[in-house]
Amino acid sequence: MKSNIKLLHYIHQNAQMGLIAIEQLFGIVEEDHLKKVLQSQNEEYKKIYDECEKRLGEKGKEAKETSPFTKIFSYITININTLTDKSPSRISELMIRGSTMGVIDITKKIKEYNGADKEILNLADQLLKAEQSNIDELKNFL
Repeated sequence: MKSNIKLLHYIHQNAQMGLIAIEQLFGIVEEDHLKKVLQSQNEEYKKIYDECEKRLGEKGKEAKETSPFTKIFSYITININTLTDKSPSRISELMIRGSTMGVIDITKKIKEYNGADKEILNLADQLLKAEQSNIDELKNFL
């Protein structure tokens, strides 16, 4: 039970970071095709995020939000890294780096919580597949 909650919190926070980053990038991205790709990725993160909140609620738990420090750090990092280069290549590179970290982290969590309920592990796997798909999609903009 405890591992289910911990894994759900992790998945939720990971999806939230994707939502935060993409929301910030919507104000920076100028290229229409990249905007559409990011919108699609945003929708996938939102589905995962909402599903985590639902499952946590069913277990009588509230979703832990990403810390304000982490949000501010993400905001600063994106702004600094796009200060002089807002090209689709640069933006996709930043997102690929974030998704790569997501792949590494969720893979570790899946192994760490391999005794969690199958449906929660399936949600973790859905996040893993989304991150891998994001990387593949964004490579087209490099």
